[in-house]
Amino acid sequence: MFDFLLNNWGSILIGLLVAAAVVLIIFKLRRDKKNHKSSCGCGCANCPSAGMCHKK
Repeated sequence: MFDFLLNNWGSILIGLLVAAAVVLIIFKLRRDKKNHKSSCGCGCANCPSAGMCHKK
């Protein structure tokens, strides 16, 4: 097991960094949706597609 870790530490490190980035992105998207923020950053007041994102 220790030999596997020594031989593949670079791949393991990159995999952990990518996984952490994905988790952080998912948390941010969930927080933005909870706070009714748009993914485009401009808000929904004048957006023609607001009905698709936020059902009334």
